[in-house]
Amino acid sequence: MMNQGRTQKHAAAGIQTGISTKKMVLTAMLACLAYVLNTFVYFPAMAPFQHFVDMLAAVLVGPWYGFLAALICGMLRMLSGRTIQAVAGAVFGPILGGLIYRKTKSIWLTLVGEVVGTGFFGAMVSYPLMKIFYGLDAQSPFYYIPFYTPAAVVGGAMGVCVLLILNRTGLLARMQHELSE
Repeated sequence: MMNQGRTQKHAAAGIQTGISTKKMVLTAMLACLAYVLNTFVYFPAMAPFQHFVDMLAAVLVGPWYGFLAALICGMLRMLSGRTIQAVAGAVFGPILGGLIYRKTKSIWLTLVGEVVGTGFFGAMVSYPLMKIFYGLDAQSPFYYIPFYTPAAVVGGAMGVCVLLILNRTGLLARMQHELSE
């Protein structure tokens, strides 16, 4: 009887480990995709592909794994010579977008979360960080909003397009199901 309890406990733990492993692997793949796309397709003062991937991460793996994917990508970009904006401008969108998606299941509202998370919160956090670590004084804490918001809108819109196609074909539900098993 005691062995049966242990087996059930381990089986339950194995299922949870499987979910975590799938989400961790997809998170790493999303972080790498964002890094490669942002490295080889360059727009001055914009990183729309980060927000494209943030949208996918928010819907597929949720807010916390999405945050982790953005953090990993941002840190890799910093190691490649980018400023701390690579992290600060990326991490708030998938958190807010992922939380909104978790509550509403709306891809469009997830886009709003990505844009507000990046365009406002990311921009507002970047100002003091750039001032402290790089000595840059942009004269206003709102300085980065006009730079971050268009990138989030463009990248987020690309993410919405892909997510809508996946949803229409039924692949989105299948992928989400696979990640929750």
